[in-house]
Amino acid sequence: MSSPTSILSRLLRPFTQPTTAAKMSTSTPASIPEGAEKATVAAGCFWGVEHMYRKHFGGKGLYDARVGYIGGDTSNPSYRAVCSGQTGHAEATQIIYDPTKITYTQLLEFFYRMHDPTTSNQQGPDRGTQYRSGIFYHSPEQESVAREVTKKANEQWWHGKIVTEILPAKTWWDAEEYHQLYLDKNPAGYECPSHYLRKFPDL
Repeated sequence: MSSPTSILSRLLRPFTQPTTAAKMSTSTPASIPEGAEKATVAAGCFWGVEHMYRKHFGGKGLYDARVGYIGGDTSNPSYRAVCSGQTGHAEATQIIYDPTKITYTQLLEFFYRMHDPTTSNQQGPDRGTQYRSGIFYHSPEQESVAREVTKKANEQWWHGKIVTEILPAKTWWDAEEYHQLYLDKNPAGYECPSHYLRKFPDL
């Protein structure tokens, strides 16, 4: 049974159903600058994840951060469908960055600082498979880094309790436009209480 806080948080999150034209989900993200790389992570409500990555890495080599859906088995899912838990997708953030200024390791260490990777299918009061913790790698090199960073974070920061899934990145679907830059557009909007930067020692 959901807690009162969980119920309230869901009520605060809009289920506006955009028209098909307005949704414009796509499996092809925005054009990537030459030499740029992608990182895709899921850490609960994607509004706060995208916002925190932009705030921390903006002006330091981050080209773009978009919210969307990954890891499911249906095409072009809507927010409402993903929130039903029936599509198998996770709410996720896809980061486009300059690897000469930001390393994949830095992005993943930030990932393990800014959310709680020890709760299965949950972040704070938000519960459901769409809120699971996950790293979706785009190359064998990213997989290797993801497993190494996860191992260190698990041993040194999270006391062996990490449940983050590490999987190959498959089809990505952009979320509806009203979700992009949501907290910039709605400064008083919902932020998951488990999204904050922990003051862990360096790995």
